[in-house]
Amino acid sequence: MNTRTLERVSYALLAFGLLAALAHVLVDSATFGALLYGLGAIVVAVTAVASARVNSPDIRVWGGLLAIGLLSAASQVLADPARGATAHFAAETLSLGVQVVLMLGLLVVAQRRIGREPLGVLADSAIVALGSWLVCWILLLRPLFDTSTDGAATVTLRGLALSLAAIVLLLLATLLFGDAENGAVVWLASGSIVASVIGDVLWAVHDAEVATVAESLRSAPYVLALFAAAGTLLHPGIRNLAAQGPYQSSRPMTWRLVIVTSGLVVPIAVFALTDAQDTRDRVVRSTAVIVLACAVLLRVVLAVRSNTALQQRLVKSAQTDALTGLPNRSLMLEHVDTALRTAWRDGRQPSVLFIDVDRFKNINDSLGHAAGDDVLMAVAGRLRVVLPSYCVVGRIAGDEFVVLDPRATGPGDAMLLADRVLESFHEPLALHQGDVFVSASIGVSTYRPSVTNSADDLLRHADTAMYRAKESGRNCVAIFDESMLESVTQRLAVETALYRALERRELRLVHQPIIDVSLGEVVGFEALMRWDREDGSTVSPAEFIPIAEETGTIVPIGAWALLEALTHLSEWIAGGWCPRDATMAVNVSPRQLNDPNFVNVVSEALTRAHIPARQLWLEVTENVMISQPDQALAALTKLCDLGVRVAIDDFGTGYSSLSLLQRFPIHRLKIDRSFVAGVADKPDARALVRTIIAMCDSLGLDTVAEGVESVHQLHTLGELRCAKAQGYLISHPVPPEQMASTVALLSDIGAWPRIRNPRG
Repeated sequence: MNTRTLERVSYALLAFGLLAALAHVLVDSATFGALLYGLGAIVVAVTAVASARVNSPDIRVWGGLLAIGLLSAASQVLADPARGATAHFAAETLSLGVQVVLMLGLLVVAQRRIGREPLGVLADSAIVALGSWLVCWILLLRPLFDTSTDGAATVTLRGLALSLAAIVLLLLATLLFGDAENGAVVWLASGSIVASVIGDVLWAVHDAEVATVAESLRSAPYVLALFAAAGTLLHPGIRNLAAQGPYQSSRPMTWRLVIVTSGLVVPIAVFALTDAQDTRDRVVRSTAVIVLACAVLLRVVLAVRSNTALQQRLVKSAQTDALTGLPNRSLMLEHVDTALRTAWRDGRQPSVLFIDVDRFKNINDSLGHAAGDDVLMAVAGRLRVVLPSYCVVGRIAGDEFVVLDPRATGPGDAMLLADRVLESFHEPLALHQGDVFVSASIGVSTYRPSVTNSADDLLRHADTAMYRAKESGRNCVAIFDESMLESVTQRLAVETALYRALERRELRLVHQPIIDVSLGEVVGFEALMRWDREDGSTVSPAEFIPIAEETGTIVPIGAWALLEALTHLSEWIAGGWCPRDATMAVNVSPRQLNDPNFVNVVSEALTRAHIPARQLWLEVTENVMISQPDQALAALTKLCDLGVRVAIDDFGTGYSSLSLLQRFPIHRLKIDRSFVAGVADKPDARALVRTIIAMCDSLGLDTVAEGVESVHQLHTLGELRCAKAQGYLISHPVPPEQMASTVALLSDIGAWPRIRNPRG
């Protein structure tokens, strides 16, 4: 029998129980009721056997439900008045046993499924149970002693059963409105429990002569409880009934608060509105109120302690790093602020070390984030060991740590401390994955009233110095000075203005012609970007291009530059200013190659400018292919499929590798100006350029010499059979509108290599 079938049968049993209970109400017959009880007991036993075979439930849950069903059925059969007082006493004993089993079972299930405050659950249970006992005594039990012929023992058992029923209801409410998600099996079990408790209350009301309730109506809830228990046993969810379920997103405690409050307020109201009838009544009332007050006091103490512990956990969580247990940024700022406020009194200069683990991303990418976490914990432990006890160590973000030395008297003390930290990383970190060596870049900032106004300033200055240490090659220390702040402020201003530069049309392109060395004719152009700000200042490409790359603005700027350059080429060809097969070279950054939409951008630009793909050269640096080779290869391959050609710019200045020329679709090498500068005067430079040209010839690659500034250099390149050249000798980069006159002037000069050698 599959899971869906078991679920349907469970719901069918519940529906049959509702019909049977309704039939019992309509047919007021003790014989019919006994028949229904017997049928219910048989169904419970059969479903228990079936559940044990197909569901493999928790034996304690299974046994508890079976015991509850059988005890409940037996108690109802014995409760028939015709069976006499002894049978009635036995029925009450069994009914009390049902409540005990229910209470213990629910306590275990609720604790497992909620599992956060078992003491609070017990205290709430005690309040409701004691309150229920007081109400039961005043309204039901004391009158029952006066009216019942069953004897004091039977009446006492009923009172205990009713009190335990109150605890059962509280535990059930705590289960239903607690943290865990409740499935259908929980609601089936809850229906069975509620029906049983309703039956107990109806019997007590009738026996105390508070109201006359027909026997069929009193017994009908027990019939429903039996069949609901059978449905619970057969439901496949019973195997997880005592397991901790998934927590709900929010914890609904409103109903629990309502129940507990009612369990306190209602008894007090009943106590206040009724008078004691005799000495026994007064003793019971007083005792119950005193015990209830003690339970409330205990609950208040538990609540206060729980709230205090929660506040402490929240404060600790808000001020410490979860991974390392070190103070986080907010707590470190408090420590630094305290040190600064007392610095004037002690004549000290508190210092901050801002420590960043070098190339931490490589560790995460290669060994995984678990290893990265191990590294961070190992670094935190090493800092605790190597630093004096009065220093405060914190982790403020990612792989960034901060050390506060409140006793420093000047920059010298801070530098000694930083050197000690650097030396500590000479030994490897012992991880589960093996030994790992790491280094750190450290920025140092010392309190000076003239430049430090707050704790945040001191941390920010140390952060700035840390970036200077990274720029200096990593694994070193840099101390903050005012010039760094000016540099950072300038960079921030450039970064902010760059976001709006494109829409303000502050960016423009200039172009430098590329000539065929043997013919002396212009065969192509390279597009170069310039930025003229609205205030009249000019920002160097060496300054704003890296910022654009880092911030990602290079993607829209690069797309604009590509279309603009091709549009210029199209206009020059249409105007007859350059050959129809002239090419345009555009620089491409790593960020653009990593953009999944870049190939579409290139294709669209070619289409809109009406330029064949072969006339577009995309220039990349060697570092692009070294840092992210797989992504670069995929992007360049797709571009070459369009017909676009690829050139390596500044060849020889990066991580040159001949394997790159075989693996990547490269069509041109651009010889860097640093080699061209010495080609006419230095034999080693000439030999290196000759080797590069010979290699390109053998691989079928085009060559372009950059930075040609003298006729002698150009003449030597011609002798070495370099195909193409560009540089200030040929032309400075010029605006698009001046390109016609520039090309015309170059055409008048003629073939460059035939110019007489200045040394000849």
